[in-house]
Amino acid sequence: MSLQDDLSAVRRNLDELTRKVEQLEQQAKRQKPTPPAPDPSRMVTIPDTPYDNALWTDTDDEGLGARDRHAP
Repeated sequence: MSLQDDLSAVRRNLDELTRKVEQLEQQAKRQKPTPPAPDPSRMVTIPDTPYDNALWTDTDDEGLGARDRHAP
């Protein structure tokens, strides 16, 4: 095979790959279900105000253990 034949084969393969990807994109668009709209009655508003520090009294730092104890 000559270089020109190799380049032609690469071009054909690239064109075929491009067509296949476009077909897959079209199939994905047709099969993609539209997600339902969120139900406003189930939404919870989270306030921006800071939490009361008293909520964290006597708590351990997760993964770090208790403040008054040391790792073995």
